[in-house]
Amino acid sequence: MNIDYYGKILWNYHKLNEKIEKCDVILGFGSHDLHVAKRCAELFLKGYGDKIIFTGGFGRITKNLWNMTEAEKFAEIAIDMGVPKDKIIIENKASNTGENISKTKEILNSLNLHPSSFLIVDKPYRERRTFATLKKQWPEINFIVTSPQYSYEEYCKFYSLGEISKDEFISIMVGDLQRIDLYGKNGFQIEQEIPHKVWNAYNELISLNFNKHLCK
Repeated sequence: MNIDYYGKILWNYHKLNEKIEKCDVILGFGSHDLHVAKRCAELFLKGYGDKIIFTGGFGRITKNLWNMTEAEKFAEIAIDMGVPKDKIIIENKASNTGENISKTKEILNSLNLHPSSFLIVDKPYRERRTFATLKKQWPEINFIVTSPQYSYEEYCKFYSLGEISKDEFISIMVGDLQRIDLYGKNGFQIEQEIPHKVWNAYNELISLNFNKHLCK
């Protein structure tokens, strides 16, 4: 079996393919992936939310890429695509998924905003981990998770040309599967069933040295 066979198994597990509908706000999780910002803007411009919140400070990858935070970079892209500046809320301090949630709560409280439904936008291969974390850390809200509408093969191509390599992309998926298991057990997120086929792909990829994003 080749690397892409196992990589696609992880991709298909991480991606939830939920049906989208209009929500009070669109919440975009920051990262190196500018497709997420574009997806948020597209959804707003199609009427799927009344405001966009971008959350993200400087992450492990982005601190070496840009001279602005993830949230600020995403907002810049959305404004360029036609989203009014006054429809965007920026949370630019979070450095991990837990802080994305806690600091978004803080900024909403400070603005006296209390949306009940969220359209969550993250990378395709982060959907499940974000879903499981939100269910645990923010159980009172209703939310739908979505992502840029591209295939595994298209993402491989993006990363062959972009800021991170395809190998790192696959290593991130491996690391996120480990975190889904670990964080479900330690109570940081709700537990997710991981099929044997997915575990097998994970172990095969580790044996092929896709281990750079594993927890120590």
